[in-house]
Amino acid sequence: MQRRIEVDGRASTRMRFALVVIAAIAVVSTVPASAEPHQFTFGWQFAPDDAMRPRGGTTKGSPITLAKEPSAAWRALQEPGLTKLERDRRAILAMAGGYRTSFDFLETVGFKPGFTPSRPYQSWTTEYVYVVEDSGTFIRLQHLMVMFVTDKAGKLQGPFVQKHWRQDWRYEDTDLHVFTGGNRWERRTRSADEVRGRWSQAVFQVDDSPRYEAIGEWQHEGSYSAWTSEHTWRPLPRREASTRSDYQVLEGINRHTITPTGWVQEEENLKLVLGADGKPDATTPYLARELGVARYEHIVDFNFAAGDHYWERSGEFWRDVRAAWGRIYAERDSFEYLETVDGEEMFVPLFEYADKLDNGDAYDAAVAAAVINRTFAKHLR
Repeated sequence: MQRRIEVDGRASTRMRFALVVIAAIAVVSTVPASAEPHQFTFGWQFAPDDAMRPRGGTTKGSPITLAKEPSAAWRALQEPGLTKLERDRRAILAMAGGYRTSFDFLETVGFKPGFTPSRPYQSWTTEYVYVVEDSGTFIRLQHLMVMFVTDKAGKLQGPFVQKHWRQDWRYEDTDLHVFTGGNRWERRTRSADEVRGRWSQAVFQVDDSPRYEAIGEWQHEGSYSAWTSEHTWRPLPRREASTRSDYQVLEGINRHTITPTGWVQEEENLKLVLGADGKPDATTPYLARELGVARYEHIVDFNFAAGDHYWERSGEFWRDVRAAWGRIYAERDSFEYLETVDGEEMFVPLFEYADKLDNGDAYDAAVAAAVINRTFAKHLR
């Protein structure tokens, strides 16, 4: 039986979150430091010394076993005679399951005189993607990290459970909420002709606050299935917001490609500078172009039980959090979301209550509503 990490109270929630983040941003190291490297990536060949060494650490995860055979979901996607809509749906549903996930981001082109590329970013996690809802033309997928890490003494620690990002897919969606810079999101209405045969993908942060939303279309050619978005603005991710302040928006294209044993998310981003008026800087609107690749590789015989338990215990609460966001979207054409107020991030009180449920407290809708309302009042304008 795997040991469950018990947490309670504000300090332990922050500690728990910090432990998971530290683990999640670490570079996977499966060979001794003295061993000859057995893989490489393109980069900046002539950078001095180790200036372009990827950000991260050397934390190791637990041993994993990659799936070798095509998944049932991928085989179902190849079935002949499907309608385009059904093939789209099966591609989205094929993203569910348990994965080892790796993230790589690299600046490839600079547009500012004297440009020096930032260090590449690499991280990893193990996570399960749950199908929370499937109503035919709407599919909701929730990512949940479940990690075991090896400490300096070689002892396996965990499981560490962390609610991660969420993706909502809606067919022929005409009502979108998009990031417009600063801390603001605004409603954008599309015509029926513009979205015919296409899907929106809305991406949300760990506290179910919005991140970005875009329209795109699935393309299926034999064994190839991929969805490509339009250009969309998105706020800086944590990997950048925690280290940089020289640009304000990621403007990019997002592509999801289904593989026989998982899926791959590719990003092509421009790092956009906004002026005081909220518009792109007239002289140097873009600092750099960045490429990102996230590989989701199916794993087998991995113990995701702690994640299942967390979601079973806290799922009703997170449903109410999503409903509160839904009311914001319905009532407002624009809103401002402040991630941090008085030194506290929005996720903290929400995670604290979810942790109490995970640790055995009974769900109390009135208490949950009070937590949600108090948190939203503090962080939304």
